[in-house]
Amino acid sequence: MKSINPATGEIIREYREHTAAEAWKIIGDVHSAWSTWKETSFESRSALMKNAAQVLRRRKDELARLMTMEMGKLLRESAAEIEKCAWVCDFYADNAAEMLRDEEIVTDASRSFVAFQPIGVVLAVMPWNFPFWQVIRFAAPALMAGNAAVLKHASNVPGCALAIEDIFCEAGFPEHLFRTLMIPSVAVEAVIANPLVAAVTLTGSEFAGSQVAAAAGKHLKKTVLELGGADPFIVLDDADLNAAVKTAVAARMINQGQSCIAAKRFIVEKSVIRQFEADLKRSFEALRIGDPMDPETQVGPLARPDLVEEIERQVYDSIASGARLVTGGHRPNLTGCYYEPTILADVCKGMPVYSQETFGPVVSLIKANNEEDAIRIANDSEFGLGGCIWTKDLKRGERIARKIETGAMFVNGMTKSDPRLPFGGIKRSGYGRELGTYGIREFVNIKTIWIGVTNDK
Repeated sequence: MKSINPATGEIIREYREHTAAEAWKIIGDVHSAWSTWKETSFESRSALMKNAAQVLRRRKDELARLMTMEMGKLLRESAAEIEKCAWVCDFYADNAAEMLRDEEIVTDASRSFVAFQPIGVVLAVMPWNFPFWQVIRFAAPALMAGNAAVLKHASNVPGCALAIEDIFCEAGFPEHLFRTLMIPSVAVEAVIANPLVAAVTLTGSEFAGSQVAAAAGKHLKKTVLELGGADPFIVLDDADLNAAVKTAVAARMINQGQSCIAAKRFIVEKSVIRQFEADLKRSFEALRIGDPMDPETQVGPLARPDLVEEIERQVYDSIASGARLVTGGHRPNLTGCYYEPTILADVCKGMPVYSQETFGPVVSLIKANNEEDAIRIANDSEFGLGGCIWTKDLKRGERIARKIETGAMFVNGMTKSDPRLPFGGIKRSGYGRELGTYGIREFVNIKTIWIGVTNDK
């Protein structure tokens, strides 16, 4: 495996892959660690998870730099990602015991209740775009629930994968409780088939999700899938345009647009779309492209050359189908995987940027005739991850939010993940939930225990 800096094209380091025999031994070691870990108290688990949060904060600068070097994220965004990872560790350390407390239910028994118990080794197949957050947001609740984990990370962030394993070791977790498998994607199906693996969680593409779900289904193993998104950013006629435009830039440009929950389809009522377009164009053209290590840089590189090629194709084909190029649309004259912040207007059904996920700094501007039309357009998608609505009428915003077919909707705010709230999608954006109480209960045995009466006096 090669770690390549997308800002320079230089090889950072090469890593040796695990053989099948080595991977099998690792899984066996993880399962052995779980057999003891599942019996530990929440107090013991919490203390170690608190340690993990401290390790993350202490090593923040080092880990942020590694992340930026491997996948091109702006250095300040990498540092913020590490802080968020520490937050989710603290959150589950503080709340897991209550979330998984026995739930008493009155029945004809002397006592009946639901217990939430760990299920074993969970395989996590994770992407490169948030190389620490995507993993830690799974691992913190999974380990606090009493499970163990093996990680198959994206092949372009091997350094991050091994660093996460090291974080849990440094925090004092049992040896082998969390391990990284340095294996290619083609080896994942065999790992899923391993009888010691109890379940699988994946964050990634629709294709990867379908492959993992098929393999897990064959072996009757539970999956949680967080896949792609084409999140609507709905701007109504009574919106605060200044706030909407400012948030639109952040919502589209976070991580250079390489986020499942980044705003992608900007659905704007016709009475305000001209002003919104003009303001957004000025904001986009003022963004500074450059070295992600430079604190002044606002737009860094995409993570790989093929991602630039894909976004370039989507933009070209959409323009050929009638979309109007407002700004951007080219590769800047820089070494590395860069693409200009781009706005396409007059976007309509049939264009790639209308229906496909655009994983890069491209805005699709779509005109809505009215509120009902905006709802129709928002729901005219195979995806259903998140979205947001901009209006000064909060009751109107809530009413519309209930009508949008997604796993989450935000009114007058940017779509984001939060440890306190469940996160996940519907339709082709996947199924199951991460984070919150719903997330920690995905990989537990929800066990009914019914206790009768005796005739003893």
